[in-house]
Amino acid sequence: MDATPQIPVIGVVNNRLRTTSLCLAVAYGSRHDPAGNGGVAHLLEHLLMAAPDGAQPSLCERIERLGGQANAETGLEIMLFHLRVHAEDAGEAVGWLADSVLRSALTDTALEQERAVVLQELTAAGADPCDTVQDAFFGALFPGHPLGRPVGGSAEQVRSITQFQVREVYEERFLAAPMSLTVVGPEIPDTAHRILRQRSEDSARLEVALSPEVVAAPPAWPDEFAWICVGSRCAAAGSSDGYADTVLASLCGASPSSLLYRRLRNEQGLAYSFDAWSRGYAESGAWRILAGVEPVNGDRLLDVIRTTLDDLATAGPDPNDLLAARRQAQMQLILDGEAPLEYARRLGQRTRAGAVPWSLEEDLTRLGAVTAEQVCAAARRIRDSLVTVVRPEPR
Repeated sequence: MDATPQIPVIGVVNNRLRTTSLCLAVAYGSRHDPAGNGGVAHLLEHLLMAAPDGAQPSLCERIERLGGQANAETGLEIMLFHLRVHAEDAGEAVGWLADSVLRSALTDTALEQERAVVLQELTAAGADPCDTVQDAFFGALFPGHPLGRPVGGSAEQVRSITQFQVREVYEERFLAAPMSLTVVGPEIPDTAHRILRQRSEDSARLEVALSPEVVAAPPAWPDEFAWICVGSRCAAAGSSDGYADTVLASLCGASPSSLLYRRLRNEQGLAYSFDAWSRGYAESGAWRILAGVEPVNGDRLLDVIRTTLDDLATAGPDPNDLLAARRQAQMQLILDGEAPLEYARRLGQRTRAGAVPWSLEEDLTRLGAVTAEQVCAAARRIRDSLVTVVRPEPR
């Protein structure tokens, strides 16, 4: 294939740092896997990061031998490959990252090795109701839609993936997706500006129509400790409504300053571990509360969540609670901005692999401007279309 223009670089120079954080973002995720071949993106992530590259050890091993850190993650719409190394090693690390991710051999031996690892990962996740409830929630929230498929696919799907299918996805979809390289460190290595794409971008990514929202039946509780995921569709990526969704999540989150925390933990003693968050995708977003609960308390916990959303939807947040929620949401952004690797990851995610502009300062301003009326509207949208999923299921 002929090399095409270089991958765009998002550089953040901080002279006080002694490390360099790198994040190669690729706008290919599990939702882009071929129908019926779930798990290809996740398996590909393993192959590119953890499989040996010819006579060379894997990218992860080479980076770790320098004292650095290497990892990757597959999401619904994006894959991130990130490294943190000593600044003097950054130039070499960029070259290794590009070779491993963009010019992989994808051998049969590596495929079988990483398939076995992925199957173990799926088995471990399947034994954890905190994981399975989130997959089930997305399946219920987006039935029949690519957003509703588990990121890792099923064990049956992973076992059936062929070397031809992996290579076809890699060459025809992955390498054609929008990409960006984020560098956060004391300087931007010259090698960062010399990473060439292996083929031209595929910009014809069409959205998939969503089915009508489903009104879920009341949950059935097991006889053992359970995890509940309750929420709704929310604003899509790039929508201005997403800021109110984020502040609403802070009002219902795990901070002692949140309204739901005071009600669930302090007043009722119904939950020790819970959180709330939202994330936008191309066609829609997902707003949810995840909580662990004893089954005897499950219906009461759900009633407190519904009542809290109803109160916020009708009367709106108390001014002091709203201020605290906005500050909580802003602080998470600030903390990520001051942590080099997290900032590199966030830049890759929020720019959608360099496809759209994003500014931390603008997000801070927009979050600080969220009004009580906007929170009311967000709470009404969530309240009126709640989906509730519990795992494990009753035996």
